[in-house]
Amino acid sequence: MARIAGVTLPKEKTIEIALTYIFGIGRVLSQKILKQANIDPNIRTSDLSDDQANSLREIIEKSHRVEGDLKREILTNIKRLRETGSYRGSRHAKGLPVRGQRTKTNTRTVRGNVRKTVGSGRKTADQKT
Repeated sequence: MARIAGVTLPKEKTIEIALTYIFGIGRVLSQKILKQANIDPNIRTSDLSDDQANSLREIIEKSHRVEGDLKREILTNIKRLRETGSYRGSRHAKGLPVRGQRTKTNTRTVRGNVRKTVGSGRKTADQKT
């Protein structure tokens, strides 16, 4: 059982995919880390030796911000935007799209799936109200 950066990696997946379970590591960064550690990307997580797991752990801890540190940095960036009163900070505070997306349509996920059109949630006539 490989545990890196506080995350238990799934045993049945290849190590290239398993590393993406760590917040802040995607496929490309996973490939770079494995190349740096000289580990075959197609090996399963359960087949990793202790030395390989330790080398992965060292590389990730020394040269990459992941999990708690990265989340903390993102939150401080958002807090700074809100405190300076920037437009982006106000959008974060209101829970609206930040990067210029349209809001007349297509923001249901950000707004909490709110449907404000007339009749969209109407019950059929045979149901009691």
